[in-house]
Amino acid sequence: MTQRRQFLINAPLGLLAATTIRPDALAQDQPPPGAPPTFGATPAVGPDVGPATFAEAEKLMQVRMTPGQRDMAAANWRISLASTMERRTGPRKVALAPELAPATVWHPATVGRAVAGHGRFVRSRADGAPLPARDEDIAYAPVTQLSRWIESRKLSSERLTRIYLDRIKRYDGKLRAVITLAEDHALAQARQADREIAAGKYRGPLHGIPYGVKDLLDTAGIRTTWGAEFYRDRVPAKDSAVVAQLNAAGAVLLAKLSLGALALNDIWFGGQTVNPWLLEEGASGSSAGPGAATAAGLVAFSVGSETGGSIVSPSMRCGVAGLRPTYGRVGRSGAMTLCWSLDKLGPMTRSVEDAMLVLHAISGPDAGDVAQVPSRLDFDAGAGVRGLKVGYFAGWMNEAPATDVDRAALETIRKLGMQAVPVALPDWPYQSLNTVLFAEAAAAFEEITLDGRVDQLREQVPDAWPNLFRESRFLSAVDFVQADRLRRKVAQEMARIMGEVDLLLVPSLRDEMLTISNFTGHPSLTVRTGFVQVSQARSDWAPNPKQPLPTFEPPRRVPHGVTLIGRLFDEGTIGRVGLALEKAAGVAKERPPGF
Repeated sequence: MTQRRQFLINAPLGLLAATTIRPDALAQDQPPPGAPPTFGATPAVGPDVGPATFAEAEKLMQVRMTPGQRDMAAANWRISLASTMERRTGPRKVALAPELAPATVWHPATVGRAVAGHGRFVRSRADGAPLPARDEDIAYAPVTQLSRWIESRKLSSERLTRIYLDRIKRYDGKLRAVITLAEDHALAQARQADREIAAGKYRGPLHGIPYGVKDLLDTAGIRTTWGAEFYRDRVPAKDSAVVAQLNAAGAVLLAKLSLGALALNDIWFGGQTVNPWLLEEGASGSSAGPGAATAAGLVAFSVGSETGGSIVSPSMRCGVAGLRPTYGRVGRSGAMTLCWSLDKLGPMTRSVEDAMLVLHAISGPDAGDVAQVPSRLDFDAGAGVRGLKVGYFAGWMNEAPATDVDRAALETIRKLGMQAVPVALPDWPYQSLNTVLFAEAAAAFEEITLDGRVDQLREQVPDAWPNLFRESRFLSAVDFVQADRLRRKVAQEMARIMGEVDLLLVPSLRDEMLTISNFTGHPSLTVRTGFVQVSQARSDWAPNPKQPLPTFEPPRRVPHGVTLIGRLFDEGTIGRVGLALEKAAGVAKERPPGF
């Protein structure tokens, strides 16, 4: 803290002359030796404010001061608190690089801790299925099957890559799911994979498999746009940790897939990514491209990200399996930051086992991510599920957004020999946790908000980032800390519940659990288990009377599924149960019409 005497000693001579302070006054202003610093004796900085400023600000913060308190605050603000803005507006500005993480790191509250090590991973046995004659049938095959054909050299990686390239060129005009097609890069990787496999150097089940990643993961020499107009020509020099791990696994990077600009919803600078099952609506976001491209058979698998529902929602909408890992399992260096304490990267695939195969490949150490936790992944595709305790919220299952598909999934749990156990959470204001989300996001994108670049984004509606970033400048730091404390309290409640059951089954888009589980860091797996009829297109955006959503008569048939929430670092259990539900439902192989 700079004291007044230090200011006077260090101030330029011109400034001292302008203040016309007498030498005897200088002596009187210097405190005696041994006097500590004080908040009330620093130089006044910043613009003048008056009591009326605080009267208006009180409305934003929902607090109330007396006239006398406002007078004192106004008179003292430039001395006590305006200096807190110096990092951004003062003479000693400090630029904060995008990759610089906060000093405080969120660690999910848990009864136990992640256990490091390789873990035991057992995939399903090869079924000896012959290679289909039609390219379309090959394209829609799960990674579990594609990998067996490639390993046995019934199918080459180059042929498979060309199949997907052809499908992207034929169908992406309808979907707008691909931002950058890396054709030459993919073919080079595919040929290398074929050479290695022919030489007996098989790297594992992702070797030679073409995939796409949400375009917030850096790719060396291939543009990474974050879906935003002013980053559309951004080309990183280095691969993100996840892409580097997939390279090591021998996978073939085919495309950079769309995301809503700066990871919000499904509209990017190229337009809106749409749902292959219902082209009149968006694919949902922000992992819209991974959801649409995977569902339509344009890639074998994809990687998305989630901060507050961005894997769960497009997985539901597009009918794919979306696995949001435990916070801290998958390293995030080289990925766009929206919220340091919330962002997670995970697989989006056409089957549950595929999701587990990809998670196995991208789990691992990442020295560049301060939140990454060394952990093991235990999974056995052949293990049973009988006797597992599955928690559910009885009230939630009988009201929107739950459907008959959700209730049927709960009944299937019982038929498979698992125990359905009712659980409950306190009726707390969980949405107030979003104070943390909005504050972190506004901090991550402070520069583009203040310099006006954010105004170039396609969407400028009240619930889009430009307005939310600006509004978040007025959040209270006190409320941020209180929200952080509430977060720990909520995490303790989740630890209590997860101590009673092995996993939870919830309606995928239940707002409370989307918020709770993202803030506590628990893993989730969204699985297609049926279909529902919709009479109106769905949207991630607030209703806009000027742009009514399309309606349908007769209603349209679209995928629907449930979400499993697991214990921290126990993705293996939700994977086993997801496999059982997927098999019992028997709908995973149905394809979107026209693709």
